[in-house]
Amino acid sequence: MIKLVKRFLNKWAALGAVLFMIVQVITFLYLPTLTAGIINQGIAKHDINYIIGQGVLMFILSILSVIAAGGNIYFAATQSQLMGKKIRSAIYRKVIYFSEQDLSKFGDSSLITRATNDVVQIQNVMVNMLRMMIMSPIMLVTAIVLAFTMSPKLTLIFVLSLVILVAIIYLIMGRSIPLFKSIQTKTDDLNLTFREGLTGVRVIRAFNRDDYEQKRFDHYNRDYMNTGLKVYRLTAMMFPLLTVILNFTNIGIVWFGSQLIASHSFAVGNLVAFMSYSTQILISFTMLSFMFVFLPRASASAARINEVLDHEDSITDSDQPVQPAKQAESTLSFNDVSYRYEHAEECALSDVSFNVHAGQTLAIIGGTGSGKSTLVNLIPRLIEPEQGSIKIDGVDVAKMSQFSLHQLVSITQQKAVLFAGTVRSNMQFGNREATDDQIWHALEVAQAADFIKAEAGLDTRVEQNGENFSGGQRQRLAIARTIIKDAQIYVFDDSFSALDFKTDAKLRGDLHADPKISRAISVIVAQRVSTIANADEIIVLDDGKVVGQGTHQQLLANNETYQSIVNSQIRTGGASHAEK
Repeated sequence: MIKLVKRFLNKWAALGAVLFMIVQVITFLYLPTLTAGIINQGIAKHDINYIIGQGVLMFILSILSVIAAGGNIYFAATQSQLMGKKIRSAIYRKVIYFSEQDLSKFGDSSLITRATNDVVQIQNVMVNMLRMMIMSPIMLVTAIVLAFTMSPKLTLIFVLSLVILVAIIYLIMGRSIPLFKSIQTKTDDLNLTFREGLTGVRVIRAFNRDDYEQKRFDHYNRDYMNTGLKVYRLTAMMFPLLTVILNFTNIGIVWFGSQLIASHSFAVGNLVAFMSYSTQILISFTMLSFMFVFLPRASASAARINEVLDHEDSITDSDQPVQPAKQAESTLSFNDVSYRYEHAEECALSDVSFNVHAGQTLAIIGGTGSGKSTLVNLIPRLIEPEQGSIKIDGVDVAKMSQFSLHQLVSITQQKAVLFAGTVRSNMQFGNREATDDQIWHALEVAQAADFIKAEAGLDTRVEQNGENFSGGQRQRLAIARTIIKDAQIYVFDDSFSALDFKTDAKLRGDLHADPKISRAISVIVAQRVSTIANADEIIVLDDGKVVGQGTHQQLLANNETYQSIVNSQIRTGGASHAEK
């Protein structure tokens, strides 16, 4: 918590809140003393001028107290919200550069909870800290000091009450802090289950698993509720206990104070002031107890946020990044590259080597789980190889800045991801300066122009994840976004799988004919032989190992794995288009 405050809280604004609060407390605590004076001096001696003078002073102090309270609330509210904004921005900036390995460590649902619910807990405690946590100790200590100056004997009643209250708060907080930490973890589980239900609603309905998923959600929902009930029942006990103890404190003050008045050693006005200080102490402790409710949960949230912000990125830029020199012909090479997923016993890729030049097409084929997507994700350095090197234009990608590397590579991921907005805004993800003519050209090449023209053109609405398009339409839009970018290497990770053979063949033909694409390096991952038959070089993967490398004809003649893939697709009618 302290680390977040140091990093994100505006120190001068916080100081302003403290100064306003000090003024408010001083003016508020001085009022009982004036009241005592009015009773002891004005009423007892029938001095009207004194009463009027002190009344005017009380009015001025009250106005000043209200102004100071307004200033404190303004700084506390604005700074807590600004702090929340800064923390959310910091989390987003951090997460946006996470590698696949970093993302999998936390999980999507947990990261969303940390950027929303956990930040709200920090905001709540900050606004209360700049209000209650500053005012309560000042008011508490000052009220006790002022009460002590009036009657040291009666002050002993406060001391006894404080000891009992501290013991109660300590016991309750000792039980509730672990439960507050548990609530945040259970929030992650609840969000994960809810998101899975939303994203998989069609599958749930198709397999009649509605009841099962509802019971599963109810289990986590009930678990969250039961934990919340436990912790809030504990903290709810604090307030009645405080009230009982402090009411007995007031009874003790009146009891012993009346005896002092009877013995003429204590003035009636002083007893009234003493009772006012007792009420202020009650208010102070009530506010402090509120903070003891907020702090444990905020502390747990702060630890979770710091865990994200302090996480060391698995992929970072070198201290002195190298910019590849401009070459007439670009090259991409893998040199004995191996990759192993975290905690995996076997490598997902082993000793992969190849060279490809500008104007050439490299195709990668293999069975499910053979390492095809892993290989292409290494090119833009979305993941880091365990050994070996990957070079573009002779420069190791690990020595380039990630920004420079991503300018050289344009990739269509295996899962076509579209963003909420319009077709135009999605295309400009690939090239923010793209004109409408360039966008239409990319859509024509990707075979997406026809269905976009049938809608609202480039202003056609795109829902989140492109849910208002079919799988094939999403793939074609993702391909168009890839090819609209000016890059040296174009990567298509199984991005033709949802296309029919005719559209697939037409799209590949237009890609080959496009001047920009034909001058660059193309890397195609595919399941269908027909998609990659015309590639300049084909790599056949099996269990992460290269078991074949060559042209379609060479592999067809002498590679058993490739032959089995072709034969399996001939039986299903999928390889009849292989030479097209």
